[in-house]
Amino acid sequence: MTIGIDRVHAATPDLEEFLAAHLLDMESTAPPESRHAFDMSRLLAPDVRLFAAKDRDDELVGTGALAALEPGHEEVKSMRTAPWMRGRGIGSAILVALLADARARGIGRVSLETGASDYFWTAHRLYAKAGFDECEPFGAYAEDPHSLFLTKQLTD
Repeated sequence: MTIGIDRVHAATPDLEEFLAAHLLDMESTAPPESRHAFDMSRLLAPDVRLFAAKDRDDELVGTGALAALEPGHEEVKSMRTAPWMRGRGIGSAILVALLADARARGIGRVSLETGASDYFWTAHRLYAKAGFDECEPFGAYAEDPHSLFLTKQLTD
């Protein structure tokens, strides 16, 4: 499968619908205070780099973003693959693109928060394969039984 992954600078109807579905998917996974997904306005903030994956028919099949935490440290946000495309390597391709973008800009560490329940097992496997390790809460996060915190050093 051929996909293109490009940076997004403005909302489009398909992107808004895709990300609204992401927020809806998260509703059943944890109480509101334990859900940390960004909405569209936050994903288009100046300190966030949003990317969209599209197939050869220009259909949106995935998203991912990097949000600045502190100099040299960013957070992966809004990783989502279209349900009908899961299991085809879209998430891996988006994660590779995000890490390449971070490295190219001299970012030394990338972290993320994801759900801790079995619902997120596929995500846990994806991040482990990419070299992420469990870590303590970072940024403004606090310990939460619904969250798993992961990090990856990009530079020595």
